[in-house]
Amino acid sequence: MKPKDHLILALDVDSLEEAKDIVDELKDMCGIFKVGPQLFTIYGVETLRMIQRAGCKTFLDLKYHDIPNTLKEVADVVVKLGVYMFTIHTLGGREMMRVVVEEIRQISQDTEIPKPLVLGVTILTSISQRILEDDLGIKRHVKDQVVFLAEAAKEVGLDGVIASPYEVASIRERCGKDFLIVTPGIRMEERKDDQKRVMTPREAIRDGANYLVVGRPIIYAPNRRDEAKRFLEDIETGLMERCGVIEPV
Repeated sequence: MKPKDHLILALDVDSLEEAKDIVDELKDMCGIFKVGPQLFTIYGVETLRMIQRAGCKTFLDLKYHDIPNTLKEVADVVVKLGVYMFTIHTLGGREMMRVVVEEIRQISQDTEIPKPLVLGVTILTSISQRILEDDLGIKRHVKDQVVFLAEAAKEVGLDGVIASPYEVASIRERCGKDFLIVTPGIRMEERKDDQKRVMTPREAIRDGANYLVVGRPIIYAPNRRDEAKRFLEDIETGLMERCGVIEPV
């Protein structure tokens, strides 16, 4: 994989026209484009089709969380949309996750449409230790809870999880080298915004992340291509550190 293949750009904008401009501008510097609730709620499937027409991979990040039977129906639809990857919430439980995995596999086989990667959302990067305990009533440490959910996701057959960069090394150690880890909360500098658990691209890749999700730092940069290049260079450094080509800083 080239550095750009590790970069997922989040299209967190209000306009389909702006999203298309960003895809056209950065499709040679980014491996996957992420569509979340903001854009999908307004424009729906057309958002995915726009990205696919540009010859790019799509990440449908709607974080599905519902009863197993409802998610089974959703899985059928998602396969037919032709997305590269999509998300469900691990807090929906093992049965819900297992039903999605089985349905995705079956529908993919029946339709001969490539099977999308199923990723489990663990604990959002906006959740701090205080919020986890006081608001959600979960007494585990954030990292322990994330690893617990990641192991459950692997057990029932998910391809990987979404987790903050601070949990990457622990997930990699417990879930093995083939389990995918997609990491939001990536910043070149220490600017957290609403993200509580953040790290640089180099650090996250070095620790074992497969994909990094970046949105605002690139989308709202004065020069998007220059900023994307900075991220790609940092990713490349992280890859070299991970492979032992250079010593970690």
